[in-house]
Amino acid sequence: MDALITAFGMVFDPGTVLVMLGASLFGLFVGAVPGLTATMATALLVPVTFFMPPITAIAAIVTATAMAIFSGDIPGCLLRMPGTPASAAYADEAYAMTRKGQAELALGASLVFSAIGGLFGTAVLILSAPALAEFALRFSSFEYFWLVLLGLTCAIVITAERPLKGVVSLLLGLLVACVGLGNPAGFPRFTFGSTELMGGIGMIPMMIGMFAVSEILRYAADTGAKLEVATQPIGNVLRGMWELTKRYPVQILRGSTLGTLVGALPGAGADIAAWMSYAISKKMSKEPEKFGTGHVEGIVESGAANNSALAGAWIPALVFGIPGDSITAIVIGVLYMKNMNPGPTLFTQNPQNIYAVFLLFIIANLIMIPLGFLCIKVAKRILRVPRELLMPVILLFCIVGTFAINNTPFDVGVMLAAGVVAYVLERNGFPIAPAILGVVLGGMLEENFITSMIKSDGQLAGFFARPVAATLGVLTLAAWFLPPVVRRLRRIAGA
Repeated sequence: MDALITAFGMVFDPGTVLVMLGASLFGLFVGAVPGLTATMATALLVPVTFFMPPITAIAAIVTATAMAIFSGDIPGCLLRMPGTPASAAYADEAYAMTRKGQAELALGASLVFSAIGGLFGTAVLILSAPALAEFALRFSSFEYFWLVLLGLTCAIVITAERPLKGVVSLLLGLLVACVGLGNPAGFPRFTFGSTELMGGIGMIPMMIGMFAVSEILRYAADTGAKLEVATQPIGNVLRGMWELTKRYPVQILRGSTLGTLVGALPGAGADIAAWMSYAISKKMSKEPEKFGTGHVEGIVESGAANNSALAGAWIPALVFGIPGDSITAIVIGVLYMKNMNPGPTLFTQNPQNIYAVFLLFIIANLIMIPLGFLCIKVAKRILRVPRELLMPVILLFCIVGTFAINNTPFDVGVMLAAGVVAYVLERNGFPIAPAILGVVLGGMLEENFITSMIKSDGQLAGFFARPVAATLGVLTLAAWFLPPVVRRLRRIAGA
């Protein structure tokens, strides 16, 4: 009890409260600007945390990342340019709602259910951190291989109406992931003697290029066409949220649960959770034909998965010092810097610090609603800005954001090239979302496959030798083969 009271005192210290408000505004801005990401927001905060007490430093990171993950939905909804990779999963869906005059509903769903998902993940973090972290540690390369493959399969499920083109796009992304030295053998592949390519092609420049620059190119190429920009006023985005909650309780719970579980797996994160959640939502929906046309159901479920994964990623980070995603990898460095070494002793020797972290997550998700509401009110003005002015400004932000990743012009070139490729692909009916997912997961897939083959002495049966691996393997194979089998049986029955 004394530790909890101490935690309250640390969290509600005036200095900590002011830092949380400032970090919240910073996170909202970074997430809402295409080209900047939640990971970048965290990295930019690290130098500032040098001068802060431990809990204040953690407060800045927790609030900034939570806000950035949500606000990444805003440009995705208004301009079809996701602010974060996790928002890319349903950016097309949200933008379709905007074109239908439902931007208010889409933004409200993103805001409210992101907060609900974050609170759900926090509850799991509080109640089940040790047990879930121990379960995640039991995952070997076999389980990770099937998990990644299931994530890649979801990319094809999303493009079920044109699966062949989805497969081609995915293979292109996997090819990009092969570039560099980041493979199990450490052998340079597809580098063509370039030192810049030795480190591979970054996912963030690719994402910015394929989603943002391609949109700019599309605008430049279609100057003669009338732009379909939503002009309806965005009023109270919270209106109708209770009705959505009553209509989709299963989807909210499913997205929050999936996000938390995926986030708790080291190496996974909000990106995988969002893609998987959107695909599952479409597959399990009673109205799958509405997906892609501006249907709020997928946004409700994926939005909840986004922020619940953020809390879930802290489970292995706090308990065992294993990062759940790139954000918690930075956080672990900050924890060590502040002498809050992650591990089981963190729960026993300094319980007030852990209680404080839990409180920070709760507060961050609660203040997300009023601050997010204000952010949406400001962001809606983007709709009133002429595209002739908006597009150059967005391109400038994209260039600055891309350059800031590694401070190299090479990443800017990657971004521009990816934009051109994405534009050509979309003009010919190829979806670009699977390509992004292939870039994100390609390296992880190869590494876990090679490791598993070495462990099993080249025997494929080893991939099904463990119960969890066998379950994931069956689910993945079912996702591959069950739909064509069902279609075949229906064809036979119809004949």
